[in-house]
Amino acid sequence: GSATHVGQVRSNNQDSYLEATQLALFAVADGMGGHAGGEIASQMAVELLEEHAGDPSLDNLQHAVRVANRAIFERAGAQPELHGMGTTMCAVWVVPSTDTDGDEIAWINVGDSRVYLLRDSSLIQLSRDHSLVEDLKRDGQLTEEEAAVHPKRNIITRALGIDVDVDVDGSSVLPFNGDRFVLCSDGLFGEASEEQISSVLRRLADPKEAAEELVRIANEAGGRDNITVVVVDVVDDGGRSLKAAEVLAAEQARLDSRNGEPETKSVDATDHDPFAGRRSSLPESDRNYGADIDDPFAGIDKAASKRVTWRVIAFLLALLAVLAAVFGATAVSANGTYFVGFEGEEVAVYKGKPGGVLWINPSLVESGPLTRKELPEDARVAVQQKPQFSSKGKAMRYVATLQERVDELEDKTTSTTTTAPGSTSTSTTSANASSTTTPVITTVPAAPTTAAPKAPTTTKPAG
Repeated sequence: GSATHVGQVRSNNQDSYLEATQLALFAVADGMGGHAGGEIASQMAVELLEEHAGDPSLDNLQHAVRVANRAIFERAGAQPELHGMGTTMCAVWVVPSTDTDGDEIAWINVGDSRVYLLRDSSLIQLSRDHSLVEDLKRDGQLTEEEAAVHPKRNIITRALGIDVDVDVDGSSVLPFNGDRFVLCSDGLFGEASEEQISSVLRRLADPKEAAEELVRIANEAGGRDNITVVVVDVVDDGGRSLKAAEVLAAEQARLDSRNGEPETKSVDATDHDPFAGRRSSLPESDRNYGADIDDPFAGIDKAASKRVTWRVIAFLLALLAVLAAVFGATAVSANGTYFVGFEGEEVAVYKGKPGGVLWINPSLVESGPLTRKELPEDARVAVQQKPQFSSKGKAMRYVATLQERVDELEDKTTSTTTTAPGSTSTSTTSANASSTTTPVITTVPAAPTTAAPKAPTTTKPAG
């Protein structure tokens, strides 16, 4: 079931969603970029996702998202009025399992649209937000409460259409009967708490009703952004739930037989006790027990101690091998990573990881001529986060895009028309509730990387 709404502030709905039930493919996209750009970007994303999905698999799902990203990027470049448009995306797809019989649920996300799983009354966020506040939270610089009111909470660090390539997060989970997957734009979780979302999902069995109720709650809480929700229920897991229950029951019975109390029954005190004259096989006291009898397990204990010694040695050797592999992989990763930061007051490109890794410190590749004071505020924040890149070329393109943006701002400043003496220049903004009719979109170049994203790339209009 699905539901979408423009909200209480926006003048148009730039969210799009996909319910391709025949493919068991579902998605939500939250567009951004001018009055029409965001709507076009999100619609392109869901249409191209369905068109290029191919055979069900996580790899094909991620590939289809990359195809959509490039198409949006190229169209934005070809049409000046769409420059800077982009969109988030999250999706789930029923695909054949690679490890077990039956199917699994593959999911992906780019940006801050989310994928949730409700299982056994617990709500789990499967996706990770690609946003500035999420990065700050993961680094321990913000609490959940601070992130909820942070002035830069609308800055996302990854989106479709911002760069020619994009990293697509994704994974898969084994579904069980009763599982409920929720895909949503930030218009939902920006207004409703996870406790509220979970309560609705547990209370309403019909997925369509649940989606509509979640939209209603978000609108009632303020509706400062477009709101889109898709709810997908697992109704047939191919007998996986039954098999799991049988396995758990068998395991519990085995544990009960080993650890439980022996079965007892009441008997008459006058009944004959066939063991009355026998001594217990257990010692009455630990004292001197070993001196009274030979220990039949002594040889086994000695052999076990030898095995333990060899196991310890083998474990230590394996641990050293793992540490060597980790150090080697770390060195390769550091040498293959570039980031952008400030060298004094100049924007600079460095080779290595910010702050260094182990014994490998970052080295300066190039700096200037772009300076800190030339950058607008959000771009300075982006560079201060030291965005990382998988190649020198991508880092240099990022700096070049910053330079282009600075040049555009300078051109706008120098081209401002001075009104004739005696005349009056006015600027009129049509307001809808508390926002303008056409939200202003600020774009910061993307920072695709295989490492955790650090740089904000796209600013969505704040609610």
